Amino acid sequence: MSEYEISRTTGRCSVSGRPFTEEETFHTVLFETPQGYERRDISEECWQGPPPDSVCHFLAQLPRKEKPHKTFVDDEVLLDFFKRMGATDDAHKLRFRFVLSLILMRKRLLKYERTIRREGTEVWEMRLVRDKSVYKVQHPSMNDAEIEDLTRELGAILQGGAAGEEAAEDVEAADSATVEQEEA
Repeated sequence: MSEYEISRTTGRCSVSGRPFTEEETFHTVLFETPQGYERRDISEECWQGPPPDSVCHFLAQLPRKEKPHKTFVDDEVLLDFFKRMGATDDAHKLRFRFVLSLILMRKRLLKYERTIRREGTEVWEMRLVRDKSVYKVQHPSMNDAEIEDLTRELGAILQGGAAGEEAAEDVEAADSATVEQEEA
């Protein structure tokens, strides 16, 4: 089967130049040119049927723009949370910190440096972009169910829902207990 490159919509009627509104239905017409296929989108009010030199035509619809999700925590809170979870042997917190480090990498706040393997454990050395400080993050082995649960829990915390607030309090309480044990 052959694949064909067809450009995305420009979001405007090629006849009138009027921009399409969200979820508006319009006609798309394809023409074969020496450079490949050319796409033209035509609003319903300008449509007079398919042009005779067109290869094909079909109805299309401009998608609705999704509103970005707001998180209740900013980058500083995430970084502080990540740093405070550093000294722990708790398996749940190790997994949680690893996923949090991936989020911080995606936000370009942490940078992966290298992997250290010792005694069957994989540890990622990561550098905080802002001040170049180095952190070690244990790479936990997780099954699909654990990944799904942890992702849901972290998502709830970042979205600020009731379940997220409870989970954040649980992690902070465990974190406080760890700090108190280290100080003793």
